[in-house]
Amino acid sequence: MKKIVLLITLSFLISLGYSQSLLWKVSGKDLKSPSYVYGTIHIQDNRVFSFDSTIVIGALESCEAFAMEILMDEIDPKELQKSMYMPKGKTLNNMMSKEDYDLLDKVCKKKLHASVMFMNTLKPFFLSSAISQADIPQDQTEALDLYFLKKARNSGKHCYGVEKYEVQVNAIDAISLKDQVNMLVEQLHQLGVEDTVSDDGNDFQNLLHAYMSFDLEEMIALSNDESMPAKFNKVFLIDRNKGMAKNFALIAREHSLFCAVGAAHLGGPKGVLNLLRKMGYTVEPVLFQWGSDIPPAN
Repeated sequence: MKKIVLLITLSFLISLGYSQSLLWKVSGKDLKSPSYVYGTIHIQDNRVFSFDSTIVIGALESCEAFAMEILMDEIDPKELQKSMYMPKGKTLNNMMSKEDYDLLDKVCKKKLHASVMFMNTLKPFFLSSAISQADIPQDQTEALDLYFLKKARNSGKHCYGVEKYEVQVNAIDAISLKDQVNMLVEQLHQLGVEDTVSDDGNDFQNLLHAYMSFDLEEMIALSNDESMPAKFNKVFLIDRNKGMAKNFALIAREHSLFCAVGAAHLGGPKGVLNLLRKMGYTVEPVLFQWGSDIPPAN
């Protein structure tokens, strides 16, 4: 487990003059009118939907266009399915010891309510992700980024993706299947079938705390998984930020834009916000409050 640093509250940050937010206004240079970047989290927990809608939805409604990382409703389902499975001849039971495979089967039955035999050719990365998300509340019918997309579609806005699905797939495939299996096995051993409070649950609690505290730096730290190869973190976070910032600017020159991307992509010297500043844009936080209490960190 990563060592969780002490998080500073939003009110303290503001009193020192360092403003943080998940909503940022982008203006100046070659933009005819302001655009916005919003940091999302791909979950259905009611708490992340409790933003001040007057401010956040107001920003969305003020824009002519909407963008997200990948335009999810335009992905070819066949390509999506193909990207999630291992090459022909590769199976989990042949890549894991019998003991680990049996443990995986128990975890899948408990968390996913299905035997691992039905997921035997799934890439370990995706199975690990499904296990991690199994205990996250699913209060809403869709995740936060898809909620914004639905609102944009219903309003008749232009909708874009600031990257292609292949970019994310290539980042995942940068981890060898052997390394993916090793990461999955490590997760299984940390989790334990009988545990009522898992490491995954603690990780989510810390992530949600950082997210609702507007702590972009901690979001980066929690997303920068030390158990993954350094190449993955570079490709999955840093390299993608460059493409997102570039494509945001291209779209915003044509239409005022509300762009929703994962919050871990926003902060830091190599994050989307700083990259936009380096491109000559003015980037300012738009402050808002939550309607739900911020959960404590573990």
